[in-house]
Amino acid sequence: MSNYPKTSRLMQRGSDFLGCDHAILCGAMSWVSERNLVSAISNAGGFGVIACGAMTPDLLDTEIAETRARTDRPFGVNLITMHPDLFDLIAVCEKHAVSHVVLAGGIPPKGSVEAIKAYKPKNSANPAKVICFAPTLALAKKLLRSGADALVIEGMEAGGHIGPVSTSVLAQEMLPELSEEHLIFVAGGIGRGSAIAGYLEMGAAGVQLGTRFACATESIAHPDFKRAFFRASARDAVASVQVDPRLPVIPVRALKNKGTEEFTAKQREVAAVLDREEIAMAEAQLQIEHYWAGALRRAVIDGDVEGGSLMAGQSVGMLKEEEPVASIIAKLMAQSEEALTRR
Repeated sequence: MSNYPKTSRLMQRGSDFLGCDHAILCGAMSWVSERNLVSAISNAGGFGVIACGAMTPDLLDTEIAETRARTDRPFGVNLITMHPDLFDLIAVCEKHAVSHVVLAGGIPPKGSVEAIKAYKPKNSANPAKVICFAPTLALAKKLLRSGADALVIEGMEAGGHIGPVSTSVLAQEMLPELSEEHLIFVAGGIGRGSAIAGYLEMGAAGVQLGTRFACATESIAHPDFKRAFFRASARDAVASVQVDPRLPVIPVRALKNKGTEEFTAKQREVAAVLDREEIAMAEAQLQIEHYWAGALRRAVIDGDVEGGSLMAGQSVGMLKEEEPVASIIAKLMAQSEEALTRR
């Protein structure tokens, strides 16, 4: 018997799909969503997701093995669709029989969804599951037709790479159209269980949170990184500015600091190289991705809160202290249950 009967009932489809107790995914945060945090979330009844980011296949191989050594519960792997070694990374997921692969950062390239669904996770008669991000209703329908088993709709309040539309608008537009027949997880700006309750009532199968877990006790993020989050308000988490329309850079939301200004300079530098036709557009975009990976590492691992990238969603203003993952999940579930009970 669940301690959160109303919330668990509304999450049932999502929980069954993920194979966990609570349909709460952890957003894939590069350098943060690694073996320690991912296993802690899965062990606490949520669904941890490894952020592959710019990892090589060998690094991902090690990360999955180390995560599995820490939990026997299901977890997923998030792969960036523009990664040059995408199919090698999928092969690593197959080697470890990873049950759920999240494809993020763009439309999945031809054959990628099929490659994931071609293998079966351990102790399962069914193929591995594919979760995709859908920024628009039209693309959501296309992804579902192309084989995606579930979607995440993420609003602009989120941290890291963001789209232009708010979570509440996306949910109103997409849940009524899709949630009856499909599994839709809502993400972006969720910091309390009362918001989870609202999206579940609208038809969401579950939710995804990143910022809320970034400063968990089990997160390896540097103490200075965590302190920056605790000091921040919602308005400190700002979206990056696109300098050159010919260089379509997906905006990134992070706490404003010197690193924010340095990214603007980096865009100008890459745009100039493009102007001289010294690199192709795909390579230019990859350079931007590598910049973010390095800047994020400086903040998360080294504690460089001035020059590094402090990727954070607008829910950062609700973070005030370090808490164990199990406490965070229990608090979110209790808040959701309370909200549903009041209604």
